[in-house]
Amino acid sequence: MLISPLEMREARRMQDLPDHELMELIRRGDEPALLVLIRRHQSALLNFFRRLGVSIHDAEDLVQETLVRVFRYRHKYVPSAKFTTFLYRIARHGWIDRWRQAQRRLRLVEAVAAESESEDSRSAGRMGARLDAQAALAQLPEKLRIVIVLSVYQGMAYEEIAATLRIPVGTVKSRVFLAMNRLREVMRDE
Repeated sequence: MLISPLEMREARRMQDLPDHELMELIRRGDEPALLVLIRRHQSALLNFFRRLGVSIHDAEDLVQETLVRVFRYRHKYVPSAKFTTFLYRIARHGWIDRWRQAQRRLRLVEAVAAESESEDSRSAGRMGARLDAQAALAQLPEKLRIVIVLSVYQGMAYEEIAATLRIPVGTVKSRVFLAMNRLREVMRDE
């Protein structure tokens, strides 16, 4: 997003506006108001994520994701509620999504490592426990591969995946289950 000098002057003028008025302007597409809101809250958000134990790099990513979500959900903001309540609810959801994504990756890595260790003990001549996850994923049918990529690598919740793919949540769950079983089989065969 490029801001013109005129928009920069407008942003300076808006610095004294309260958050709920800025959100009303943002709702109407006012980019300078968004710039003011970002500047006002980005360091507090960064501190919020850092205090939750997030690395600086991930915290910066989460701040950006949160501010993008604020813009995306700008029409859902109700001025009767305090803006920071809205902001930190979105931030918390982003942090939880990131945490769940990390947990799914950890479980997948642990499952692969456990499978590899048991196979490794039977065949010491193999190339070790390294497994090319991309090659294993490529062997899955498209409908199974997409749910694993969205779930594990993109960190999406089952409900989000269902909405994205326009399939029921139960179908997402069963495809993830099937995909994980097939991945185990592929890894075992290698």
